[in-house]
Amino acid sequence: MSPLKTLKRLHPAYRDDIADLTTRRPLPGPALPQLSPFLFLNHHGPQVYPPNNGGLPFGPHPHRGFETVTFILEGELTHADSAGHESVIRAGGVQWMTAGRGVVHSELSPAEFRRKGGPLEILQLWVNLPARLKFAAPGYTGLQRDAIPALPTPDGRGTVNLISGNWGGVSGPITSLTNVFMSTVTLAAGGIVRFDGAAGRTVFLYVVRGAIAVGGGTAPAHQLAELSLEGDAVEITAQEDAVLLFGHGEPIAEPVVAHGPFVMNTREEIIAAIRDYQAGLFE
Repeated sequence: MSPLKTLKRLHPAYRDDIADLTTRRPLPGPALPQLSPFLFLNHHGPQVYPPNNGGLPFGPHPHRGFETVTFILEGELTHADSAGHESVIRAGGVQWMTAGRGVVHSELSPAEFRRKGGPLEILQLWVNLPARLKFAAPGYTGLQRDAIPALPTPDGRGTVNLISGNWGGVSGPITSLTNVFMSTVTLAAGGIVRFDGAAGRTVFLYVVRGAIAVGGGTAPAHQLAELSLEGDAVEITAQEDAVLLFGHGEPIAEPVVAHGPFVMNTREEIIAAIRDYQAGLFE
């Protein structure tokens, strides 16, 4: 059996509500500025919006130098961007956007959701790009639930929703520019799942709901589990019914200079990004 990665530290998600949107953020945190190549995670909800609500507050805004991966656990989300992509993704779906050299996008609630209300829970993860890809062409893929393979775990007590990478002989529908593995996982209490092939790679493991045992420790809800680079495999056991965000990627050994929605390698590149956006070059 491949050696297992070990649990180094837990990082709690801190509340940072945005208007009436319940928001928790484990990354960046006081003890973890980044987990390369992973930069940022917002956990919005769970909450129930009343009828005639204002919906999500993420109107048009720019990005450059990284990718955003958005998981719609409950509710629905309208995406539109300056590269011409538009979609409405519903519960169980995923959006994967490459900002690359620059894009302006909005993430809002559809008119029907604003009128009727309903449950909402969304995760958004930022994934860094290396210098050689920071000026890649913008791209976008929106997947509904039925386009994402839902693979049963060997013990039959869980499901791996495979978004990118390979697991159990199946390939996810997204081909990551940087070979990132990404999934969401549901496990019933007592269920076990194992992921191999993560040697030398950074694991991203966030507990959305429930509690798990991993790497010789335990992680409850709203905790980001930082695991060792050493070891090839991750084995997770659900201590109670659990929902997880699980991925891994190659660390990027480059400087990270971030300013709001821009993530580059130098301060000069940040200044250039602001200048280009103000000049309308992202449109």
